[in-house]
Amino acid sequence: MSNYVIETNKLTKQYRNQISVKELSIHVPRGKIYGLLGRNGAGKTTTMKMLLNLVQPTSGTISIFNEDYLKCPLKTYRKIGALIETPCFYENLTGTENLKILARLRGQHRKDAIDYALSIVGLDNGIHKTFGMYSLGMKQRLGIAAAIMHEPEVLILDEPINGLDPIGIHEIRNYLLQLCNENGTTILISSHVLSEIEQIADIIGVMHEGCLLEETNMNDLHKRNRKYVEYEVSDVYKATLILERKLQYNDYTIVDKHFIRLFSNIDDSAKINSCFIENGIAVTQVNIKEEKLEDYFSSLIGGGKIG
Repeated sequence: MSNYVIETNKLTKQYRNQISVKELSIHVPRGKIYGLLGRNGAGKTTTMKMLLNLVQPTSGTISIFNEDYLKCPLKTYRKIGALIETPCFYENLTGTENLKILARLRGQHRKDAIDYALSIVGLDNGIHKTFGMYSLGMKQRLGIAAAIMHEPEVLILDEPINGLDPIGIHEIRNYLLQLCNENGTTILISSHVLSEIEQIADIIGVMHEGCLLEETNMNDLHKRNRKYVEYEVSDVYKATLILERKLQYNDYTIVDKHFIRLFSNIDDSAKINSCFIENGIAVTQVNIKEEKLEDYFSSLIGGGKIG
């Protein structure tokens, strides 16, 4: 039996002449947090909708809890909590009233499930306010509360921190980590906020234009990340000529018109700095750094920031 709670094989979705998801094969292990990364339009939301049977695949297979996702749909989806895109509730009802309707429709495991979920997302103080009066952040919090109140084995969350302030992001991040580490909940989370995924994910899958470019363990990724020296200089073009012609160093990248990163000969930073200055290049900063997830992502998709 596979240890993957969610597994797809060559999952594809095509709308007429446009392929939204192409031969996607992801593997989400039990009790782990899987971060699905990609720019807007990369196919993340469509993938999650297919997993939740909200969109029918054009081809490929989906296995959830080691079974075909359509074999026992009622049994399967009762064990899943989800937040896809902007949550929708009855505008004229309070958060509590909206969750009571959901609880009657799908059942719940504990009597205090609604109060518990609202307290987790920080909405227990505004129980008398109707959903139509909620801010974007409050609406997102209620969507997360709806996803977790029946204590699912799996959470599928599409951009769950959209609209949250920094404190709210911190609280939700800690709760997701607690769910995973203490309850063994499996979490599939999509985001374009790389710093957040980097802090919580055990595994990441990078999507671009509907395709999975890479699927990797975060520990392995951190081992692969290289240290580099970043120089802020007055003339990047002239600095690269000095690196190549005078020092024979070629393992560098140009960040922009003032910053250059050297990935080899890090211990020679003082020598390189002196050489720059001797050749009329002003050096404003010299910092030793390590590649982050954003660097990794940018290299995969050919440059540019996610978003």
